[in-house]
Amino acid sequence: MPSLLLLLHFLHFPLLSFSRPYPNETIPGQNKLLLTVSPNGTIGDWRSDLVDTDSGSNVSGLSELKLYLHRFGYLQNGATSNFTDVFDEEFKSAISLYQSNLGLRVTGRLDSQTLSQISSPRCGVRDSVDGVVTKYAYFSGRPRWARPSPITLTYALSPTDTLDYISRKDTEAAVRRAFDRWAQVIPIRFSRAEDYEEADVKLGFYSGDHGDGEPFDGVLGVLAHAFSPESGKLHLDAAERWSVDFGGEDSKVAVDLESVVTHEIGHVLGLGHSSVREAVMYPSLSPRTRKADLTVDDVEGVQVLYGSNPNFKMSSLPESDTSSASSSCALVGPVLAMIIVVLIHTIS
Repeated sequence: MPSLLLLLHFLHFPLLSFSRPYPNETIPGQNKLLLTVSPNGTIGDWRSDLVDTDSGSNVSGLSELKLYLHRFGYLQNGATSNFTDVFDEEFKSAISLYQSNLGLRVTGRLDSQTLSQISSPRCGVRDSVDGVVTKYAYFSGRPRWARPSPITLTYALSPTDTLDYISRKDTEAAVRRAFDRWAQVIPIRFSRAEDYEEADVKLGFYSGDHGDGEPFDGVLGVLAHAFSPESGKLHLDAAERWSVDFGGEDSKVAVDLESVVTHEIGHVLGLGHSSVREAVMYPSLSPRTRKADLTVDDVEGVQVLYGSNPNFKMSSLPESDTSSASSSCALVGPVLAMIIVVLIHTIS
């Protein structure tokens, strides 16, 4: 029994909430510090000298990892120009916080799982810690679109900042599906605007420094960013290899457009990043991965801001999503149940 109580205590760790109204400064090539990506899209190996780095180590590249953690809210103090390659206690605390917050095993070291997470393409919205929450989160001040009910928001894809290898029809279809997912769960109607300049939500594909103070960093870095209500800005990195159908796309670094747009619309509506790994609002997305279906965590979070669509029933969500969102970490419930069964049989 003592071992069971210890196990329960270990699994019930708090997950932290992220919130900040805007993306933060970009670190060019932040993911390429850890792995290499060739021009033809082949992903290379880890930098072996970084794996399992621990306190007291002095390894070239740690200063850049400190910039990464600073950017996303885990290292708050000190001038970024003073970051060194020394694995100090402040860096260890930041790594531990990052691991806890992203649902990783908390070791305080740069283990392979942590390096893999840091290298994952992700949203550019900062993960600054603003209290302890076990699931969904909001921007500071919890902003929302304050419109008379029923709310209608218009959106439009830039007439010029688009892709030349995916048709506009297919791009707009993916965007439409992403907005529809949110409209199904909240009482907001999304309508495509004919005039881009008059739209409430403006989407476009941009490269590098595109005038909003948040320059993009190239392939497999920051995929996109969006701004809190009522800005309506939703920007995607044109350097990525976007896809609306992996079956017709050979690139190993292809990114699912609908999944990323669905995530960024969550920010446009006022959601921050979720601590639930299966949620659409989790901050990272691996190449050639599709994650566009809203989970209970996503739905509960956005319904706090806007209420529920009267035609929506939580039971309509996929069974796996419904069961996964009942815990701080989506898989803790089922895994814990299995472990308890094994322990009971062992003890008996």
